Amino acid sequence: MPECAIPHADGPGYAELHCVSSFSFQRGASQPEELVERAAALGYGALAITDECSVAGAVRAHQAAKRHGLHLLLGSEFRFNGFAMLVLARNLEGWGNLCECITAARRGAGKGGYSTQAAQAQFARLGHCELLLVPSRSDTPDLIAINAYVSSARALFSLKFSLVAELLLAPDDAWWLATLQQVAAEQGLPLVAGGDVHMHVRSRKPLQDVMTAVRLGCSVARCGHALQPNAERHLRSRERLARLYPPALLQGTLEVAARCTFSLDEIRYHYPLESVPAGMSPTEALAWFTWEGAAGRYPQGVPEPVRRQLEHELSLVAECRYEMYFLTVYDIVRYARSQGILCQGRGSAANSAVCFCLGITAVDPAKSSLLFERFISRERGDPPDIDVDFEHQRREEVIQYIYTKYGRERAAITAVVTTYRMRSVLRDVGKALDVPAPLIDAFAREHHWFDEEFAAERLMGLAQQCAQETGAPPITLRTARLWIELSAQLLGFPRHLSQHVGGFVLTQGKLTRLVPVENAAMAERSIIQWDKDDIDAVGLMKVDILALGMLTALRRALDLRALVRGQRWDMADIPQEDPATYAMACAADTIGVFQIESRAQMSMLPRLQPRTFYDLVVQVAIVRPGPIQGGMVHPYLRAREHQRRGQRRTVEYPALEPALGRTLGVPIFQEQVMQIAITAGGFSPGQADNLRRSMGAWKRRGGVHEFERPLVDGMVARGYRKDFADAIFQQLLGFGEYGFPESHAYSFALLAYCSSWLKCHEPACFLAALLNSQPMGFYGPSQLVQDARRHGVRVLPIDVLRSAWECTLEDLPDPHMPGPEAARPQGPGPSDRARLAQPAVRLGLCMVDQLPREVGQRLVQARADQAFESVEDLAARARLTAAHLQLLAFADALAPLSGHRRQQIWEAAAHHPAPPLMRGVPVHEQALALPAPAEGEEVVSDYAATGLTLRRHPLALLRPRLSRAGLRSALQLRAVADGSTVRACGIVTVRQRPGSAEGTMFVSLEDETGPVNVIVWPVLVEECREVLLRSRLLGVEGVWQCHPQAPGVRHLVARSFRDFTPWLGRMAGALQRSRDFH
Repeated sequence: MPECAIPHADGPGYAELHCVSSFSFQRGASQPEELVERAAALGYGALAITDECSVAGAVRAHQAAKRHGLHLLLGSEFRFNGFAMLVLARNLEGWGNLCECITAARRGAGKGGYSTQAAQAQFARLGHCELLLVPSRSDTPDLIAINAYVSSARALFSLKFSLVAELLLAPDDAWWLATLQQVAAEQGLPLVAGGDVHMHVRSRKPLQDVMTAVRLGCSVARCGHALQPNAERHLRSRERLARLYPPALLQGTLEVAARCTFSLDEIRYHYPLESVPAGMSPTEALAWFTWEGAAGRYPQGVPEPVRRQLEHELSLVAECRYEMYFLTVYDIVRYARSQGILCQGRGSAANSAVCFCLGITAVDPAKSSLLFERFISRERGDPPDIDVDFEHQRREEVIQYIYTKYGRERAAITAVVTTYRMRSVLRDVGKALDVPAPLIDAFAREHHWFDEEFAAERLMGLAQQCAQETGAPPITLRTARLWIELSAQLLGFPRHLSQHVGGFVLTQGKLTRLVPVENAAMAERSIIQWDKDDIDAVGLMKVDILALGMLTALRRALDLRALVRGQRWDMADIPQEDPATYAMACAADTIGVFQIESRAQMSMLPRLQPRTFYDLVVQVAIVRPGPIQGGMVHPYLRAREHQRRGQRRTVEYPALEPALGRTLGVPIFQEQVMQIAITAGGFSPGQADNLRRSMGAWKRRGGVHEFERPLVDGMVARGYRKDFADAIFQQLLGFGEYGFPESHAYSFALLAYCSSWLKCHEPACFLAALLNSQPMGFYGPSQLVQDARRHGVRVLPIDVLRSAWECTLEDLPDPHMPGPEAARPQGPGPSDRARLAQPAVRLGLCMVDQLPREVGQRLVQARADQAFESVEDLAARARLTAAHLQLLAFADALAPLSGHRRQQIWEAAAHHPAPPLMRGVPVHEQALALPAPAEGEEVVSDYAATGLTLRRHPLALLRPRLSRAGLRSALQLRAVADGSTVRACGIVTVRQRPGSAEGTMFVSLEDETGPVNVIVWPVLVEECREVLLRSRLLGVEGVWQCHPQAPGVRHLVARSFRDFTPWLGRMAGALQRSRDFH
């Protein structure tokens, strides 16, 4: 039993038993860590975190309490009519009871709420817990009312509890204390002190007021008595508490704390056992499945190095007792494959030969340099983490399989703590301070996805502008400062719990006894109250069931290819090391391709010139903040150039060749960090992994420098120059947080290669698959369609007589024609692509904006019985409303029945279902002939209805005007000499400001001839912020850069901008917004 803190000279001993943190959303004005730190500084004997029907902040408080040596009590608060009940866990059994009680209350209500009525059965089962009744003072209850509350609580909980007196400098504190003392004496209840703490220091009171206003949906000025009357609900000094409470009440808090010995360190996780075959132990089962899988992976016999690696891994897995984790993931992957769902493991798990043999990952240990300790190590002690990607459109099938197999009490998704970001915090605080709505909107829009600081210097100027435009009174300087200060305080505070992208926690016993489970926003989903960092700290196993759009696209593309070529392929059947595929990648012709389609990747491809699969592995990994910040990119490219020229590389330290030889002496991957530490620094594999992990978090937590001296001294002792050892450490430090695992890069490179091959050789199948897999990727449907058409793919419009719900292929070539192997040309080069006859891609009804899926499917089903003869026939047999017909008409989908778009819209608008008596009666009425719309009107309507056009590009219509203004097309820029000053203009499709670029922004413009890549230096981003971020049609003047040694690398380095959006007219509103990325 923990000892209560010895009273300090500045006051008596005290344990705060009633304290809510920021995880009582929009109530608590301090983070759990702040509360713990402050309580420790004040010399409290203990602190209870009692968030409302939640333990979401418990792990953070627990970790902080261990750092500060504070006795932490964990519990929760349940609010009833007239009183609140605090429940504190005495021991592990009590913790389990509390978690089940919270689960029942949360599962009995909608997302974010809880129902005490739903948890009534659990309230009586809160044994091994301390219960403390806090009567409400809001209605100034008398002695009779308080006794009634006590009776009600006794009937509800059927357990002993204490009474809590909270004295917060109200005028009637003395009367309140005397009343509670009388009730406690009459009812035989212990009476203890409490503080109803909402903040760690009193200066947080303004923020607490704002949070109250946000919760109530009004301004602070309109909150009235809902606001706390003073700032007393903070952690008060013990000296002050001694002046407010009788000594017995303070001592009573220590006695309660002494009975609560529970710590989260007591939680023990047990893996589920369902995946172990009868008659086998987990160790035997994993070994059996692994060697069986190895025999399938290596039909000619398992290579001896792989056999030794498997024996080593199986031994270490058994030693760490992780067999059930592997078996659980194996079972999930096996189920997915049995249903025809593409999946692939990635991340550090791809370092495992066991995972490869189980079919979880696709990285062959016989063809790669694996480092298993990157995945599991004795020293680390953390459970392994296997990330598995599934087709994003079918992942729900896998999720429901898990729920069905393990049950809702043993399976739930990890939470994500959604926090306040720049725009949301400005909007909420602005509304709470009664700032005029136009100014809130204008100031929030000034902050973009990359902003990290508030634009305070622009606030007053915007306030004056909004006041002039709207007539609203301008805000005062004090209000402006308060808005910024309170927003800065609230920034990063939790707003609510949402669900992780796919992290499942599975247990052998009831998960609800380890952590509460609540309803997610999505139907048929449930989440725990802890996030991934929390469960890592507590030691719970997480299986990542992730969604990846490219897997969906690849499966669809292979299915379509089977339809066209008459051969069914898996990803493994795609021909390897195809010269034409690599030539396409070297030319940066990779729109739509996995991972290597971004601006930065497309810029690197012509320089790196990937010609083998391992080149692609490096390509995927090198365009990352880590290698860039660590200074690896240019040395590697120089080494590549020397290699291409046949120059021999000088090897100063041959012992490092096994680690660095495959990347030409330059460390690029995290595994190489570890190998250098092992080989040159004398680290054990586990120590090397700890070095990697410390580098990954050094910017947040520090600690990496404790490895500097052991590494540098170890290298010097083994004969390495000190300056070389220092340079290696600095290089590793630069990219530790963002470096890619080689195994992860292998997994992604495989998908990059497969998607590249399909784009190169089966572009029609690839386009249809991408369109049917939206939303996904870097580019939208408009850019994908335009790119495919530039490569000769015929794309046919939406047509109610031909289109299915999804995009399909038409005009299929003869499936008996020579296959890709026979047709593939011998010489490399982009011109050698897709020599096979290609089908046409018919756009599906899914491309019609706002058309319900069931309506489209009903149309297709009705058409299967008999072709439609008229719009009336279509509407009658497909049961379409006038609104549905108008959507189809606006998308030009009724053209074969009605003619041009205006005629279609007219007929759709005129459609009215006939009364029953008149149905089937022919109507002889001469059709109204309307003039056809102009081309510009058609293009506007195309974009508005489908997000793309198959007619001329909008800028083709504006080209004469653009040319007169001296604005060149993307095609014209290709002939411009390096260093020339040019002007260009295009529709903004992508804006990207990666963290590694130190504020530089990359903008992609699109015209009728292709893309133009623009580089904007940080100073210009700030100077031209408005035009750069608001323009839909952007004009750029700058210096044209093209590299003679890498012809595919072309950039326009911006000097100035002009917003040409007005030239688009109504088109500006029809165009989809750009995709903006970090």
